[in-house]
Amino acid sequence: MTAQYSFTATCPKGLENVLADELRSLGASVEREQPAAVRFNADLTMAYRVCLWSRMANRVLLNLGQTKIADAEGLYRAVVDIPWEEHISPTGVLWVQFSGTNQEIRNSQFGAQKAKDAIVDRLRKATGARPDVDKRDPDLSVMLRLHRDSLEIAIDLCGDSLHRRGYRTHIGAAPLKENLAAALLVRAGWPAIAEEGGALLDPMCGSGTFLVEGALIAADIAPGLMRDSFGFERWLNHQNDLWLPLREEALQRRTEGLQRSLPEIRGYDADAKVLFAAESNIARAGLDKHVRVSCRPVAAFKVPSHRPVKPGLVITNPPYGERLGEQEDLRETYAELGRQLKQEFGGWKAAIFTGNPELCHSTALRSHKQYKLFNGSLPSQLLLFEIHQQRDGEAGGSGERIKPRLSEEAQMVANRLQKNLRTTGKWAKKNGIDNYRLYDADLPEYSAAIDLYQSVDGQAFAHIQEYRAPANIPEEKARSRLSDLVRATRHVLDLPSRNISIKERRRHSHKESGSQYQKRGHGAAESAQAFWAEEYGAQFEINLWDYLDTGLFLDHRPVRQYLKSISSGKKLLNLFCYTATATVQAVLGGCTGSTSVDLSKTYQAWAQRNFRQNNMDAYRHQLIEADCLQWLEAAQQNRRGHYDVIFLDPPTFSNSAKMEGVLDIQRDHGVLIRQCMALLTPGGTLLFSNNLRSFKMDGEIQEEFSVENLSSRLLDKDFQRNPKIHNVWEIKAP
Repeated sequence: MTAQYSFTATCPKGLENVLADELRSLGASVEREQPAAVRFNADLTMAYRVCLWSRMANRVLLNLGQTKIADAEGLYRAVVDIPWEEHISPTGVLWVQFSGTNQEIRNSQFGAQKAKDAIVDRLRKATGARPDVDKRDPDLSVMLRLHRDSLEIAIDLCGDSLHRRGYRTHIGAAPLKENLAAALLVRAGWPAIAEEGGALLDPMCGSGTFLVEGALIAADIAPGLMRDSFGFERWLNHQNDLWLPLREEALQRRTEGLQRSLPEIRGYDADAKVLFAAESNIARAGLDKHVRVSCRPVAAFKVPSHRPVKPGLVITNPPYGERLGEQEDLRETYAELGRQLKQEFGGWKAAIFTGNPELCHSTALRSHKQYKLFNGSLPSQLLLFEIHQQRDGEAGGSGERIKPRLSEEAQMVANRLQKNLRTTGKWAKKNGIDNYRLYDADLPEYSAAIDLYQSVDGQAFAHIQEYRAPANIPEEKARSRLSDLVRATRHVLDLPSRNISIKERRRHSHKESGSQYQKRGHGAAESAQAFWAEEYGAQFEINLWDYLDTGLFLDHRPVRQYLKSISSGKKLLNLFCYTATATVQAVLGGCTGSTSVDLSKTYQAWAQRNFRQNNMDAYRHQLIEADCLQWLEAAQQNRRGHYDVIFLDPPTFSNSAKMEGVLDIQRDHGVLIRQCMALLTPGGTLLFSNNLRSFKMDGEIQEEFSVENLSSRLLDKDFQRNPKIHNVWEIKAP
């Protein structure tokens, strides 16, 4: 009788029952399923067959023993008792992998070292020689797993993981493992569809893994046939007379399979670069005559028309975004996929594999079956759909853009935005204002600001900036509310995703540092797209994506207008000038000369672009890159009585590494104001602004100079929900 052995086939978590069914179909006797593995009994021929033909397994392990151990000595004795001389030559190369811990063995590296010592000692005692130890290309890989006090010892028959078929040398940004792709195809019913001649299409194929795995199934090609070798080929008990006939049989089946007429198998992707990877992988698999890929966006996804195509399976693993901004950007992609499936693929089946099932709601398709799986360590789902034929006159049948329905919560936000468009929007239009705040935490639980911008060429943009959620609001709840707000914004404004910027605030752990906002590569930000917007005759460069602020403080709109009104024929000093928008407005108001100071190279370059766009004379209007505190100190010597108007708009607090000191505006504003007043001509005006909500003007300053609080006067309608957004004081010598 042929000897029977105990084996364990490992697999991605969630695929245990698929793997068990596959093992049974190959003829193995399944003993039991366990997490990420299936134990089965078989002879050596069947083990070879599983290594060659399994589309689902990661590894096939030959179980050598299972025993109870309590400590390191017990581990050593359990391993040294196995006749390793029957498995590896004493001059061979060994590698030992160990996983798990117990109360005595608390480090897997220590466990691996102890097991390796036991194997080497056994071989040295039996043969007088010892093997080398190296993880690269070993002759024997030993796998040990410790769970509580139970130790399993096995030999890896595969060598490299079975998911590495050998055809994929080029991969995309988020590759799907080959065995997971094959399992998803099986779950979606592809083998039966292929048998009936149905087509396989992937509208976002990336490096083509679904396509190749689908073709291997359709053509009856063993997935292990392209591998250079298996681990068992250097195992001392390997029997080549059992292995070679299996390989010859697989070669013959591949030849016969490729001679048949295969179903239509096609992939598409909007990224031409990733299609190069797909083409290379398809060719390496020997399938370039049977599988085709084309550069095409999801919006153009249709049934191939070059020949009659039988309805089959559309399967895809679309991107799902790690951050909210990316996820919101992808909603339109999912919605477009849903529209194309409903419009073009009636009678087909569809399968979407995603790590963010919530995005699938944007397809407006209802899945009839869902499978919870893992993509690596990421929880994911496979959703299956039946695409029904559309009836005449059914929504979406003519290709019109259908807005997805909003949740009850998102609809509440949408109602508020529509109300604000009718009131604030009407006010802005009447006053010739193109860039304004539409929403400012009007609903306290939806804590964010939404600003609308319009470019000079008529494009509309939205900038969504999340506020800090209260500490008692779970972060997941805050993210959900922000997602509702973003969805409502897109619904009401009907803007393309590339015209919406989202800056999401996240909580830091005590170990984290840096900006509280996540910089968002959302839509146009990928190419650092900026645009020009107009304000009262001036044009300013706006960048909604790359920085925390956009280049234009909208709340200072009336402050800039006031500066414009008092600057005719005068010289201006703009300190902490940012992108110098206030200077530009003053110049348009007749300012004859100006000096704008800021420490940031980025803002100085930005200000220079604003100057050029507005045809400002670079000789009369200076930009100075300097620490404003140092510059003010030096200016006391040579610029006293030099300026007619000064705009002082410092940050609330600054400890920039480039600055000599630390600026605290509540503490330091008196010194700054006195220094500025010394630079004014007689009768000159200092306009002092800051955004410290608790700010209190120094009483001595109010006694020393003529001080008027203009804060409420210089606040437009779109910021009146937030009256403490800035303080503005006009200061003159008495």
